[in-house]
This record gives sequence, C-alpha cells and structure tokens, in this order.
Amino acid sequence: MNISDIKEKVLSGSEITPEEALWLADSEACPLEPLLEAAAEVTARFGSRKFDSCSIINARSGLCPEDCKWCAQSVRYATGAETYPLVDRELCMKMGEMNREAGIGRFSLVTSGRSLTGKALDKVCEYIAELHSRGGMGLCASLGLLTSEALVRLREAGVERYHCNLETAPSHFPTLCSTHTLADKKATIRAAREAGLEICSGGIIGMGETMEQRVEFALSLREISPVSIPINILHPIPGTPLGNQPPLSGDEILRTVAIFRMVHPRAVLRFAGGRDRIPHDAQLTALRTAVNGAIMGDLLTTIGAKIEEDKQMIKEAGYEF
Repeated sequence: MNISDIKEKVLSGSEITPEEALWLADSEACPLEPLLEAAAEVTARFGSRKFDSCSIINARSGLCPEDCKWCAQSVRYATGAETYPLVDRELCMKMGEMNREAGIGRFSLVTSGRSLTGKALDKVCEYIAELHSRGGMGLCASLGLLTSEALVRLREAGVERYHCNLETAPSHFPTLCSTHTLADKKATIRAAREAGLEICSGGIIGMGETMEQRVEFALSLREISPVSIPINILHPIPGTPLGNQPPLSGDEILRTVAIFRMVHPRAVLRFAGGRDRIPHDAQLTALRTAVNGAIMGDLLTTIGAKIEEDKQMIKEAGYEF
C-alpha cells in the first residue's frame, strides 16, 4: 500500500477498505505528513471553503440517569455540574439572537437525559418554531433517544438536522456505558432520517481507545452516512470514571482527523468539545487539512473557544466565515 494510491482512490469517488484505513493508522507504515497532505487534497476537492459553524444552548442540564463514563451530567457521578430544568423561552431566544448576530450558521438545542418527552418536548417544539420564524440560521436538536413521532414534530417545527453521537468504536462502547446501546442510538438515527432530518453523528476520542478502534469508529459512522461528524477531544471531568484519563498527543489527534477525512471525504468534520486540549498550531494544521467545521462559543459543561478568536483562526486557515 501507499498513500498516493489511497488518496487517488478517494479522489476518484471510491471508498477505502478497512485494511487501507488501518494502514493509515500505522505510523511506521504511513508517516503523518504525507497523510495530512492527502487529507488536505480530499478536503479541498469535496469540501466548501465556507466554514461550517454551529453553536449550542445547553437547554436542560444535569440529573441524567445514564452512566456514560465521560459525562459530567450523569447523576451517578459527583462532578459539581450545574443542574436546571428546561431553560425559559426568553433565554433561548436571546442565545439564538446572539449567535445569529455573530454570524453562526447553525444553532442547536441540547438537553441532558435519556430522552425528551411530554411538556418539555412541547416547549422545545415551540422554541424551535419561533427560532425558525426569525430565520437566519439552520436549526438542529440533540434531545436523546427520541420516538419517530417526536422527531416528526421537530421537523415540522423547523429542525433540519438531528444530532445523536455513536461516541466511539462498537468494540469500546460497552466499556463506557451500560444503560443504553449503540443499537438504541442507531434506531433513533434511522427514525430521524425517516422523519426527513439530516444526521449529525460523531463522538469523543481519548477515552482509552486504541488507534485501531478509532478506525473502527470511523468505519462504523460510514454505515449511517452523517452529513456532519463532530469530533470531541475528551476533556476529563473530575468525579467521572475518566477524570484522570491522560491527554492525547497533537500527532495522535491529527492522524485521527486525517483518517476520518479519508473515510468520510464529503462530510463536515467538526471540532467540538476539548479543543482547549489541542495546541494552537495543531488546531490550525487540522483546519488546513481535514477539519472544516466547528461548534463555536460555550459548550455543555466546559468552556468552548471564544467566537472572535475562532473566527481569526478560521480565516488564518484559509476559510471564509
């Protein structure tokens, strides 16, 4: 195998094989620099020079019954994360307006918990409908494991894209969560697609998985064909079982995003949580080669990069904002 042949295969519109993806993960067989150069060509061929920006509001926080080992919002871990019920309409509209004025392309409501039902779902649909009527941004939602009926209601209210992360490789997920399965997540994703929604699905790297499992993760995402793939770098939260997880090196992160680009040539690869764990130079290299989107502003329980600083780096990487 060689990187040139694999690159040309991707550029011609063909999918790389699991064996080829694993070869890209082997740092001795495939040096990082040629891999990054190949990823940059693929991104330039299939991606837009207009950066894909989005922002979120943590619309309901904490008290989640699930046992995801990375998450500060689980009721099972003492993390000190803020807890509150669904935010009121005024705050939601204010956050939407702030992001609209900042030029953010998409805005998403995110809630803690396994699912969203009843009056809380009714309110979210009302919020979405009002945001939709104001215009100026694409609207997304990340509300857990929803029913087909709930997903149809969201689409009718104005949601265009539904977010549900697979999180990690199928072989690794059961070691990190026991209260729901990847099958549960895929059922929600299928229902969202059937409801007419685009799919946003990615996950977190740095949760103790091997590089081979990151390849497995990338390939498993290919089965659901998301248009947007958020890539989080684990931000260890004290009090969670992964609170002492060692950080990934910059080279590991760059190799991972480059492999994701070779497996997903047309998807938006979106930096999400944990970017503060990546040196500025590595972030810039990732943007110049493989990553062409980001969640901007404050995140769920950790602070995201400031929007103006992000804009400067995005432009430095050669994108239009």
